[in-house]
Amino acid sequence: MVRIGYTMMTEQAGPRELVAHVVGAEEAGFDFSVTSDHYFPWLASQGHSPNAWAVLGAAAQATSRIPLMTFVTCPTTRYHPVVVAQQAATVQLLSQGRFRLGLGSGENLNEHVVGRGWPGISVRHEMLEEAVFIIRALLDGELVTHHGTHYDVEHAKLWDVPRPAPPIGIAVSGEHSCRLAGHLADVVVATEPRRELLEAFDRHGGAGKPRIGQLPVCYDTDHDAAVERAHEQFRWFGLGWPVNSELPHDAAFASASASVTKDDVAKAIPCGSNTDRFVEAVRAYTEAGFTEVALVQIGGDQQAPYLDWAKRELLPALRTL
Repeated sequence: MVRIGYTMMTEQAGPRELVAHVVGAEEAGFDFSVTSDHYFPWLASQGHSPNAWAVLGAAAQATSRIPLMTFVTCPTTRYHPVVVAQQAATVQLLSQGRFRLGLGSGENLNEHVVGRGWPGISVRHEMLEEAVFIIRALLDGELVTHHGTHYDVEHAKLWDVPRPAPPIGIAVSGEHSCRLAGHLADVVVATEPRRELLEAFDRHGGAGKPRIGQLPVCYDTDHDAAVERAHEQFRWFGLGWPVNSELPHDAAFASASASVTKDDVAKAIPCGSNTDRFVEAVRAYTEAGFTEVALVQIGGDQQAPYLDWAKRELLPALRTL
């Protein structure tokens, strides 16, 4: 049976609201939760971007059952790997072992803010690989001194080391990232139901490991209102990660997605309240081989009705998959 998750979308709600939402998701019966880690929203219409790690600390205290996860943190530019390791260790302790650390090579949208430029994808993968090496060593309780290609670490040690260490997930979008995930990750993360990604992950050592997908949805009893909201806030989603990783700010995403129509969005994202449409969208992930799917309800002010509907109708329907 596929595990169904809830997404705390930091781009569309403030910190207190996000914590209230994940409390509601736990009460509704979601199997796990994930949290985006942004400095900028994708589009100005989303309107938010609080610090994900502060939100996770609060969520760990406000909930008791639901697992937490970054989906995903870039440990290469805006954060140094030693900082990510300390944050992950702390959240794992606060949540009493409910945390998974999702990592990825990042997007210019969030990483440009520190003024270090945005390297090409091959360099970003090198940086991610080196960062994971450092993070794992620290989470294992090692005293780390490291002078590598991209990072220097001098006499670093975590003084509060969780046992067990949080599992590490790595986001994939192509063969190279699948190779990294296959030999470095405990979990693979993707945002498209592409079987070939999981097959590549398996070829490189990922066989038998959990695989998590993510799916945007837009529940509303008014189908047209749902499509309108999805178009206003999520039309960037269909640009694809080769584009999404490179654009530098929300205005660039607005420009790049200007030709995306409401019909385009309605075809790509389940909108309205037809449960069958939502189930079929999740089925695409399960048929591709995903074991977990995190749903993103579009609209920060539309979480309460979605959670109520999910508890009554959507989650029971998805349990049949």
